[in-house]
Amino acid sequence: MKIVISDYPDSMMPTHDYEREILLKGLGQCEVIIHEYSDGNREKFLKLMEDADALLTAFIQLDEDFFKRAKKLKIISNNATGYDNVDLEIAKRYNVAVCPVGEYATVDVAEFTIALLVSLVKNLKQYEKDIDVNHLWRYDAAKPNKRLSEMTLGIFGFGKIGKKVAQLAHSLGMKVLVCDIIDYSSEADEMGVKQVSKEEILVQSDIISNHMNLNPTNINFFDYELFERMKKNPYFINMGRGGSIVEEDLIMALDKELLKGAGLDLLSDETPDLANHPLVGRTNVLITPHVAFYSSTSIKELQRISTENLVYYLTNQKEKVFKLVTDF
Repeated sequence: MKIVISDYPDSMMPTHDYEREILLKGLGQCEVIIHEYSDGNREKFLKLMEDADALLTAFIQLDEDFFKRAKKLKIISNNATGYDNVDLEIAKRYNVAVCPVGEYATVDVAEFTIALLVSLVKNLKQYEKDIDVNHLWRYDAAKPNKRLSEMTLGIFGFGKIGKKVAQLAHSLGMKVLVCDIIDYSSEADEMGVKQVSKEEILVQSDIISNHMNLNPTNINFFDYELFERMKKNPYFINMGRGGSIVEEDLIMALDKELLKGAGLDLLSDETPDLANHPLVGRTNVLITPHVAFYSSTSIKELQRISTENLVYYLTNQKEKVFKLVTDF
C-alpha cells in the first residue's frame, strides 16, 4: 500500500514522523512518500500519484486530470477543516472518498480572532510603529475607540468556531449578533447572543467577523456593495476562506474609509507577493499567514486525526473516520 503526504513546502509539517508512526502502526507494511509540491512541477506529483492508494494534503488543487492519473486512489484526507481544494463531484465520479478534519483547532482560532479584534480596536499596530519606527512616545498617535463592552460584534457563520468566538466576546461584555443560514436562534439565546438577519448585522456592528465555511452560497460574499451597507464603518475580520471576499473591493473599502481597519488571517492567494501587496504596510490592517489554528496542541491533533482517518478508511473502519464528505 502506498500513501503520499504532499503539499506546498510552506504548508508541510516540520517533520512527518508522527504521521508515519500512525500509518505503520495502523496499516502494517506500507510505503509512505513525503513530497513537497509545486505548481511548476505538478507532473512529478501526478506521476507519484499514479499508483498511490491514499493522499494526505490540504491545499493542492485536485481536478479531473489528477483523478484520471491517480487510478488506484481510494481516499484523500485533507488535514484542514475545509476541502474546497477538491472537486467533490469529480471525486465521486472516480469513487474516491474525501475526509477533512472536522475539528481540531476551534479554541485556537477563536482565541486568535479575539486577539485580532482587541489589537485592532486598541490600535496596537499604530502604537508599535510609532515606537519601533518613529521613536515617538505619544498616547494620541491613533484615534481611540469605545470600550469593548460598549461595542457590538457581528458574526457571519455560527458553526463551532463562530459559537466559541461569540462565547469569548460575550464574556468581554460585548453585544454579539450572529447570522447563519441555519436557525440557531434557541442556542444563541441560551448563550446570551442574538441571531439576526444579514442586514441587522451590517447596520448595527462595530466589528464584523467572518467564520463561514466556503461554499457556493458565499463565494465573493463580501464585495464592495456589502461593505457600503456596513453603516458604522466597522472593523472587518476574516477567519474564513479568502474566496469569501472580493479582495479588490476590500482594498477599495479601506481606501474610502468604509471600514476602520481589517484583520486578515489569510489572503486570496496562499502564496502572496507580500512585497507588492496593496494590503501590506497599512497601520489599520493586521495580516497573519493563515496561522490562527497554530498551537502545539492543535498541530498534534491535526496530524493525528487526518492520519487516523486514512488508517480507519483503508482498514474498513469507516464509522471511526472523523468526517466523510464522499464515501464509497
